[in-house]
Amino acid sequence: MDKSLLDNEPEHFSSNILEEMNISWNDSLENRTNSLYEKVSRVIPKIEWPIMAPYIEAINVLKKEKSASILAHNYQTPEIFHCISDVRGDSLQLAKEATKVDSEIILQCGVHFMAETSKLLNMNKKVLIPSLDAGCSLASSITGDDVIQLKRENPDIPVVTYVNTSAEVKAESDICCTSSNAAQVVNSLNTDKVIFIPDEYLALNVAKETKKEIIMWKGRCEVHEEFTVDEIKEFRENEPGVKVIAHPECSPEVVDEADFSGSTSAMINWVKVNQPKKVLMVTECSMSDNVSVETPNVNFVRPCNLCPHMKEISLKNILESLWYEQNEVLIDERIAERALDSVNRMINL
Repeated sequence: MDKSLLDNEPEHFSSNILEEMNISWNDSLENRTNSLYEKVSRVIPKIEWPIMAPYIEAINVLKKEKSASILAHNYQTPEIFHCISDVRGDSLQLAKEATKVDSEIILQCGVHFMAETSKLLNMNKKVLIPSLDAGCSLASSITGDDVIQLKRENPDIPVVTYVNTSAEVKAESDICCTSSNAAQVVNSLNTDKVIFIPDEYLALNVAKETKKEIIMWKGRCEVHEEFTVDEIKEFRENEPGVKVIAHPECSPEVVDEADFSGSTSAMINWVKVNQPKKVLMVTECSMSDNVSVETPNVNFVRPCNLCPHMKEISLKNILESLWYEQNEVLIDERIAERALDSVNRMINL
């Protein structure tokens, strides 16, 4: 993540904000937030709610006062995902919904490339990210200069770029994709070869769904690459009857071992439709918590690989970012115009 593209304000103490807003844990606040707690009670212990509730109350009050919308990725923790967000989903859903937001301020509860994508689609709006440290191992694996060099080595071959990339990488690309539409995007191109960046595992999994030759980049998600076939087999032995569903950022071997593989949204839909007695979601751990809120009859076996970058986002720094309108995402207009073309081609497709 290029921190020079961010408007970085000094750190502040969120407790001071709560005092200024006159919000604290008491019987009245407990009653006002009880319906929210009931929603997440299966995954958040009751003892933690008095700590979370004042921040949730303050954020929900403040976003109305400031005409702000909060976008939250599925990997956010349940108190963020279910209790303060206005738009929820995977990267494709958030990209689409960002174009429909009427609010003057968009606060992105996700990693930096997601906030950049929201900014690309809303250049006239203020887009905030709560933490400057919410980067992405996959996005940082490639730069715009890397893409330029790839194109020099492979002239006249279109570049398909996974949305888990910076704006400068998108600007050097022909079209973006997400894990849910990657094969569709690749197959839509009128060419025998495609450069697919930066996720090597996603490229290998897409290669099984196309006849095109794919030129790959060796980028990986540090969460999904940790999963192994042996680990999944051990879960199957210890949890008889468990259904295993995997994200295509996992290795092809892990995907082949799973009962189903699909994007974040496809995995969620699979659970909701099939309602398995036990399921292992081979992806970021918080997603299991968030889906379990909506599928109480399903028992989730959690491998618990957490994304350290997503976990940089918290109720405290969300409140601070919104209160001070700090950590604004800024993109050079020349880069933004070209990057937006790549994103819009994906959305239009």
